[in-house]
Amino acid sequence: MKTSTHSSHLIPLWLKVAYTVFMAVLIPVYWYHYGPTNFLYFCDIALLLTLAGMWMESPLLISMPAVGILMPQALWCVDYFVQLSGHSMTGMTAYMFDGAKPLFLRSLSLFHGWLPFLLVFLVCRLGYDKRALKGWSGLASGLCVVAFLWLPKAGETLPDPNLPRNVDYVFGMNDAQPQTWMSPELYLLTWIGVLIMVVYVPTHFVLKKVCPTPEHAAAKRA
Repeated sequence: MKTSTHSSHLIPLWLKVAYTVFMAVLIPVYWYHYGPTNFLYFCDIALLLTLAGMWMESPLLISMPAVGILMPQALWCVDYFVQLSGHSMTGMTAYMFDGAKPLFLRSLSLFHGWLPFLLVFLVCRLGYDKRALKGWSGLASGLCVVAFLWLPKAGETLPDPNLPRNVDYVFGMNDAQPQTWMSPELYLLTWIGVLIMVVYVPTHFVLKKVCPTPEHAAAKRA
């Protein structure tokens, strides 16, 4: 009982409220401009898991997005600053400098820059749950299959150009056209394998090494 009472204060209330207010703005704005399928992107799923994880103070719900997006979002940050300096790297943040998109809409996407730091703080605060690797890998694989089977392909013409295509890059790294150097099905399997082995597994071992376990995190603040 003592641990449960204490754990309710592991994340400051002001931080929970501030994040909730941000999400209360982002969700309807994104839904209006991009549609509901936009929330099947890994980064948007991470936002939702973080919201639930903060209020529940769940190490697993916080650890899952940490495993999944810390490395990709670090790349986003680097690409953004390269774009800001007037150069180009991967092009993944080019939309942030697209004057055709409302400035407010683009400013909401700055969460890509601060969410990784928030997740690092939270996972250090609550502890890293090693089940996150399997949990996120399964979730990400399922999202990829859904996007591959039922969502618009890369290069597909849509009635609204803002609607997402090639969600989670399941048809290649270019939204304008699908990759052609292997069959779509083989690419999907390869992409899932790369995500797990190159992105999630290394991040898992780093977090496991540098962060406390949930038990140690709770005991330290008991």
